[in-house]
Amino acid sequence: MRKFIIVLILLIGIVPPAFAVRIKDLVEIQGVRENRLTGYGLVVGLSGTGDKAGSQFTVLSLANMLRTMGIQVDVNELKVKNVAAVMVTSSLPPFCKSGHYLDCTVSSVGDATSLAGGTLISTPLYGPDGKVYALGQGPVSVGGFAVGGASGTGVTKNFPTVGRIPDGALVERSIEVSLDSELTLIMDNPDFTTAHRLAHSINERFGLEIAKPRDLATIQVAVPDEYSDKLVDFVSLVESVDIIPDSRAKVVVNERTGTVVMGDNVKISTVAIAHGNLSIRITEEPQVSQPNPFSQGVTTVTPQTGVSVEEGGRSLVVLPSGATIGELVSALNAIGVTPRDLVVILQCIKRADALHADLEVI
Repeated sequence: MRKFIIVLILLIGIVPPAFAVRIKDLVEIQGVRENRLTGYGLVVGLSGTGDKAGSQFTVLSLANMLRTMGIQVDVNELKVKNVAAVMVTSSLPPFCKSGHYLDCTVSSVGDATSLAGGTLISTPLYGPDGKVYALGQGPVSVGGFAVGGASGTGVTKNFPTVGRIPDGALVERSIEVSLDSELTLIMDNPDFTTAHRLAHSINERFGLEIAKPRDLATIQVAVPDEYSDKLVDFVSLVESVDIIPDSRAKVVVNERTGTVVMGDNVKISTVAIAHGNLSIRITEEPQVSQPNPFSQGVTTVTPQTGVSVEEGGRSLVVLPSGATIGELVSALNAIGVTPRDLVVILQCIKRADALHADLEVI
């Protein structure tokens, strides 16, 4: 019988004081974000692990590249086993200027078996607006390998068709980000209480009514006149303000691994939990029936069926109103629940409107 392990991460016993979190770890400033860059290029110098002859887009890309260099070639005579078509991706951080270097990721789009030992040739990286913001080029670093024999057998480790080029993209165009006289803070986990506390803490820090929550996810912060020409200093001060975030009570259950995570805000109303283990066992044992001597009978095999039913003993637990997580877990452990039973019990408690928390089963 498969055994299950219940792992409970709980805040029980003496509840410690709520911890404070920096605003910097809770919000993003609107407009200050990364921008995704994408490009199509070729990796050359592979040792026979590139795209096969049937990859027409690789052949045409190689022919077009050679034509731009003034070399006229016959497409039908090109061999691309040492060349692979790839997609190149990178992220352009905010306030990144021309001349900075970015890491980029190279991923095969054809049927190449490995990019190990290859070099990405100059590849323009485009933004969502269709403009070129960086150029990617350099040797590809692959954290794996793929080897095979003539019979078709082989060994592959990790993903040799995906690699990285540290500092492989040179920024050619920067994106201007302007911070106006008013900042918009966007919360990572929207919550009305947290938004109220955040605005109140900012106003207390500066002694001015400069922060105003617009909704549960957005806070408008007006830049004081004294910081109009020192926006970096002002943003730094705002980000360093500590607040105590709030969130909805939630219970997360992973039935596959038997993991249950509950927050300290989970409350339970008065509820009775009955957990009965009914075990039915049916056995089949063949019996040999021998005929009497000189009876001209034949030996036959007859099944002998046995049925046994076992039902668990006392398994009724009553939890009073306002029961804590520790009381819930102790009660469920007392009746010997498994992770599958725990999921069902929590769902039933939620269905009975006795579990005052969001129940999420993953």
